Amino acid sequence: MSEFLLEASAVRKSFDGVRALEDGRLKLRRGTVHALCGGNGAGKSTFLNILMGITQRDGGEILLKGESVAFSSPASALENRIAIITQELSPIPGMTVAENLYLGREPRRAGICVDFKALIRRAAELLERLQFPINPRAVMSSLSLAQIQLVEIAKAFSHDCDVMIMDEPTSAIGERETEVLFQAIRSLTEQGAGIIYVSHRLSEIFQIADEYTVFRDGRFVDSGYIADIERGYLVSTIVGRQLSSSEKVRRTIGPPLLQTSKLSRHGEFNDISLTVHQGEILGIYGLMGAGRSEFLNCIYGLTRPDAGEVSLAQKKMPVADPAASIRAGVSLVTEDRKETGLVLSGSVRDNVAMAAYKRLSWLSLIDKSKVQALLAAMVERMRIKISSVALPVSSMSGGNQQKVVLARCFSTNPVCLLCDEPTRGIDEGSKREIYKILDEFVQQGGAALVVSSEAQEILDVSDRIAIFKSGRLFALIDGHTSTQEELLHLAS
Repeated sequence: MSEFLLEASAVRKSFDGVRALEDGRLKLRRGTVHALCGGNGAGKSTFLNILMGITQRDGGEILLKGESVAFSSPASALENRIAIITQELSPIPGMTVAENLYLGREPRRAGICVDFKALIRRAAELLERLQFPINPRAVMSSLSLAQIQLVEIAKAFSHDCDVMIMDEPTSAIGERETEVLFQAIRSLTEQGAGIIYVSHRLSEIFQIADEYTVFRDGRFVDSGYIADIERGYLVSTIVGRQLSSSEKVRRTIGPPLLQTSKLSRHGEFNDISLTVHQGEILGIYGLMGAGRSEFLNCIYGLTRPDAGEVSLAQKKMPVADPAASIRAGVSLVTEDRKETGLVLSGSVRDNVAMAAYKRLSWLSLIDKSKVQALLAAMVERMRIKISSVALPVSSMSGGNQQKVVLARCFSTNPVCLLCDEPTRGIDEGSKREIYKILDEFVQQGGAALVVSSEAQEILDVSDRIAIFKSGRLFALIDGHTSTQEELLHLAS
């Protein structure tokens, strides 16, 4: 019996003559977690799609338990006990959690009618075993992004698999849920299963992985044991250069800009009073369900508060009116760029300029020269790597897509930026660039509220940190002297 569950060598794939993967290699041992690392566009997703039979390879070899395989579809991969949690969530909104978990595999009476009682019972047992606090009867459309992520994870665990592929499984969940997931992963590996783990959160890789493989520009670059390397080495191998380590400095904080006074919304958050100053990044940290995203959405006007008010530069903000919020100088970077942040079928031009068309027009006619000037300025300011502004955003890497979201927000000339998970699912290099963009914005007199599930990210960017707990403001601490352990302790 081979010591490797899965071996891939010299795997290649091109799309319309463009080489997406030149030399994909990986060896997965039984009972281990193998981290597949690389920046956006490195070829990781193409490689994983080939392993799962979603995409057919042009060349190379894949061995499963020592035997050559070529899956024609994901169903074929599942039959051979390979399951995947994809980065792009794919729930069926109108169906329940239980129906999503066992779609096509429902228990039936006499092999004909779905046994809904058995389905609910089976789903409840799975969710309880994984310690995911989700009602199996809940309709998917009623769940938050983090809860949908947990359902996708549970769906993969519902398959009795030898190999599990996890592509950014924690991108939408918090620290506590991540630790629960890691416990489930360890349980799987103890039974001899192998995990291919993809995450841009390098702290997770050093916490859970046994071995690593790095892809860059569609090619295998390096592999080895995690215990033998340090974070700095992995970052430089992924990026292809040494990243300078910029020391966090205290910013010069100006007068109050955005203020919330006893802001409340039933079932989401209660009695939140916060002040964000010019020149400041105020981080918001809390566990899943703490009310962080809901708080930002209410400030922006996506929802209506039950009590309290929001003011900007000492002027009362409009209620439940995002368009008026934009005019006042507030912009929102949403939690899910593909669902609510971008028009995926649109071009970079359309996505960046859409929020600014009114001020770029005269008598309802769009001034093309003004649009071009805005696009040129935003592409340079956001460091967006594109060959043409006519490029559809669906074809771009996650990091560049997130920069397009930021460019659209900055196109409205905001004075206050609300950022909900601004670096979700993007690589280390792109993260550093977005941190720099936020820093430049506040240094020029703006203010930012940043929500993140990553404790280290909140520490890296914030001047002060608001800890949310069960929908309330639990603590307000210094972002320069606090530690990750303190954040986790206060939020728990």
